[in-house]
Amino acid sequence: MLVSFIGSLPLGTLNIAAMQISISDGVTAALLFSMGSLLAEIIYVRLSLVAMDWIRKQEKILKALEWVTLIIVAALAAASFYAALHPSQNDNVILSSNLPKFLLGFTMSALNPVQIPFWFGWSTVLFTKKILLPRSDHYNTYIIGIGLGTFAGNLIFIYGGRLIADKINNNQHVLNWVIGSIFAITALIQIWRMVKKKDSAYKMEHPEEMTEKIEEQMEKIEEGFDKISQKDDKD
Repeated sequence: MLVSFIGSLPLGTLNIAAMQISISDGVTAALLFSMGSLLAEIIYVRLSLVAMDWIRKQEKILKALEWVTLIIVAALAAASFYAALHPSQNDNVILSSNLPKFLLGFTMSALNPVQIPFWFGWSTVLFTKKILLPRSDHYNTYIIGIGLGTFAGNLIFIYGGRLIADKINNNQHVLNWVIGSIFAITALIQIWRMVKKKDSAYKMEHPEEMTEKIEEQMEKIEEGFDKISQKDDKD
């Protein structure tokens, strides 16, 4: 759960999209979007647990999804910039479309391959350390923890987006510029990874590059909890 929560905090396509939906369409719509994206993530995690070897061999599919993700992020950036340039059109035409938000979230998450190597890497690490065992009860607990952690992280963006919207009032075009810039930067990072061969296939072959930073963050958090517990014992 902690890994999932920390992993969902960096700015990304799905959490920023959830934030923008909460601003333009309300918290309920953003929650439905997040639940849809979470369902796709859980399916990917389950597949990574039972079909690791098969997933590792699907390099062409992963590369195709990288291109699809780039197109989606670029389109989201363009839609946000368009809304910023046209005050009468405050909504992102893609995120505020008539497509049900749950289905929109599921589709965007299913087409985003970033989570595949992320959870592939963590599952490999946990299997190696014997923390995660090939048992149904372990798998179910693992997936429930991932779901709760990711959803908690998304809540920060959803309610944070509403708080920002309430603060800026009639200056929503400024927020559209900011969100559009985040999407644009994400697209540029995606291009850089594809050019440098740092794509999903590479990450699945080198899971330690993804897990190392979060492991360090978890160690710091655990150290903080230990210090707090030691102070409580002394008191």
